[in-house]
Amino acid sequence: MMKESLGLIDAHLKEEGISRRDALKLFGTGGAAALMATGTTGCTGTSSNAKGKILIVGGGLAGMATAAGLTNALSNPDITILEPNELSTSYQPGQTLVGGGVWTKDQVVYKRDDFLPDGVTLIKEKAVEFDPDNNTVKTSGGKTIKYDYMIIAAGLKLDFSKIEGLGIDQSITATGDYSAVSKVLGKNGLASIYYQQGSEDTWKEMQKFIAEAKSGKKVKGIFTHPNTPIKCGGAPKKIMYLTDARLREAGARENAELTFYPNGSNMFGVKEYHDAIVNQFEARDMKWNYRHNLVAVDPEKKIATFNRHWEEKGEWDEDLEEYSIVPRSEKVEVPYDFMHITPPQVAAEEIANSPVGSGKGWVPVKKETLQHVKYPNVFALGDIVAVPMGKTGGSARKQYKVVIENLIAVMEGREPKAEYDGYTVCPLITSLSTVMLAEFNWTGKPTPSFPLDPTQERWIWWLLKVYALKPMTQYGMLSGRA
Repeated sequence: MMKESLGLIDAHLKEEGISRRDALKLFGTGGAAALMATGTTGCTGTSSNAKGKILIVGGGLAGMATAAGLTNALSNPDITILEPNELSTSYQPGQTLVGGGVWTKDQVVYKRDDFLPDGVTLIKEKAVEFDPDNNTVKTSGGKTIKYDYMIIAAGLKLDFSKIEGLGIDQSITATGDYSAVSKVLGKNGLASIYYQQGSEDTWKEMQKFIAEAKSGKKVKGIFTHPNTPIKCGGAPKKIMYLTDARLREAGARENAELTFYPNGSNMFGVKEYHDAIVNQFEARDMKWNYRHNLVAVDPEKKIATFNRHWEEKGEWDEDLEEYSIVPRSEKVEVPYDFMHITPPQVAAEEIANSPVGSGKGWVPVKKETLQHVKYPNVFALGDIVAVPMGKTGGSARKQYKVVIENLIAVMEGREPKAEYDGYTVCPLITSLSTVMLAEFNWTGKPTPSFPLDPTQERWIWWLLKVYALKPMTQYGMLSGRA
């Protein structure tokens, strides 16, 4: 499969006038380069003799990749990972493809223990109490772990409980126990690709929706984006594009109205990608309503309630010589036949309420070095970290190398010099054969790796998304070498 996939990618690159060698230069140390290259090297190139007890909180993609990279980079590593979930390393970016019926759930499920680096100690518990002043962490099993250096890569939680009417009273993780949400989601037209079982259920519910449209019934599908930071900001739109594509495939698109309800006021934070998505929506007759935050659902009546919010010009302020801005809002009820919910997403309480957390929950770091703002022997990365953007696997791929280099610098008594530039990549699936590869960083401008218009949907990026990125993650990033 890998050889065939790379052959297809090579052929398309040739059509674009780009050789694989040139592609590798363009991607630099990026994931696609690591995938297409014939060999790989460790993050630092040479082993460090630095010593110290390293504790990694979280054994998902970010945490396990960091453990693997440190194992490669240190001559005598002493690393412990805290991770209770046996499926923590599962390939979450693939859940969109499961939700669209392109993959099956078993294609994204990875077992944590299969990716534990040699020599790394695994404790199958979670951190419940942090004492960074004394360099200790208490676990759910009652252990107290002493560390010299700590890396927090605990991910985030999906908080469906913030939506009234669902009857959900607790948050869940993407790959953990989903029993708290299973009584209401995955049935009666309600779906979410954001947790593993939910992705499989999304495809089942989408097929029912398509069958209704194919029968001649006029149906409505709605797709939400909440008022919190979320992992993979493009995913709410990806599943909408795939619903559109499946309806067209079934010859039933004209019977379905598809509407996107984002809390924000644009499609994408980067203008060029925003403009491209608006054009794509218009071409597909997909509708949208900005500044709508989902606050309640009536699963029986199939009615979603949004808080529609906006600002109005108020009274003239003579001192400031400007008009005041008055926030306004109203509740809006919207009927649906199929609704994909992107849940509010939060940091775990044990982190948010600890000395290493923050008022908003996320772990505060210096955004370039990923070193904690208060505790120099603590670093953080992945979905839990408080940086302006970047809750994606592509961001974690860049971040973990920065953390490794800077942690080793601190261990060796040097200043951390490696910098994360905010790079994020979102392979925005736009159909069953095209992807727009949205790459950007803190400049707020597109940062494409290839000399191709990044706002264009391309078959080559579909091949990259469907065939190349998963093995790159599995054999590259989780080995600490990509």
